[in-house]
Amino acid sequence: MRTHQRIDERSLALARAIVAKIDNDPERAGLRRARENGARWFRENPMPALAEWQAILQRDWDEVRQVLLDPSEDGRRLRQSNPFCGVLEPRERWDIYRRFADE
Repeated sequence: MRTHQRIDERSLALARAIVAKIDNDPERAGLRRARENGARWFRENPMPALAEWQAILQRDWDEVRQVLLDPSEDGRRLRQSNPFCGVLEPRERWDIYRRFADE
């Protein structure tokens, strides 16, 4: 059974994988992609959560990284609308989904 806690744990695991991928890329292509996603999403649907991400994504990587990994309620809330989709390959994402499905 999927509980909110397990979904939040999976979301944090995905965020950790995203952070690791961006940390290992000197060009920070994943951060650039998130900035592009966030700007496009906000243009299409200017919701408060997307505006919040727009402001976060203007910070340097170390600060954005802290937001993605924040275990607090605020961090969990922000991860629900994070613009980092497409940073992980489908296989990487599904490996995490499977790991949580098996537990």
